Formats: sequence, structure tokens, C-alpha cells
Amino acid sequence: MAARSAGKQPPDPVRQNRLLCERVRKELQYQGLHTQYGVNPLRRVHTITKKPMSWHDNIEEPADARFLNLIHHAALEPTKKYSEPQTESQEIGWNTTPLVHVDRTDCRLYFPRHRTEITK
Repeated sequence: MAARSAGKQPPDPVRQNRLLCERVRKELQYQGLHTQYGVNPLRRVHTITKKPMSWHDNIEEPADARFLNLIHHAALEPTKKYSEPQTESQEIGWNTTPLVHVDRTDCRLYFPRHRTEITK
């Protein structure tokens, strides 16, 4: 092994560059950018149907009302689940009702957008 590698000369940089350029040119020639994707028509899709006589596919279980209530209760917002905030971060924005009722006729607290010639 050592005798073989001792007789080899280091690769010529000009030849190495020419080989690299040729390889890159061939790769770019056959490389394409795909922007539209779809189902491969050549790949077989195996569909597995249910067995008609299997007992576990044909069982109709009644819905458990207690379990459904538990799931619906877990999906509620924290303000509807609890009477008080449970964490310190829930304290921010816990009370969402406005302190002062918005009166749209009072110009002191209500500033609607006005349409003028400049804003058109």
C-alpha cells in the first residue's frame, strides 16, 4: 500500500478545477427546480378497507355525557373556567369589561375617524 501511494504525484490543480467545472456543468444541466407538486402517479397506493365482520368496527357506543362535558369544559377560556386568575400572568387582561361605558355621542371619550377631502 505504502509503495503505491509513494509513486503517485499530487493531483494537478488545473486538472482538478477542470473536472470540478465539468461536474458542476453536468449537474446544472440535469437539475431542475420543481415548484408544482402533486401525487406521484407511478407509486401504488395501498388502501386498507375495514373488515365487514370485525366486531370492533361495528360497535356503536353511546356518548358519555360526563366525558363530553369534561372535554368541553377543558376547551373553555380561563375566564369562563375559573372565577379568579390562577397565575400571575393571567391577571393581566383578566377583567375585560370596560370601566366606563362608551357613549358614542360624547366627544370627550369617543374619537371616530373623520373623512375629509385630504383623507379621501
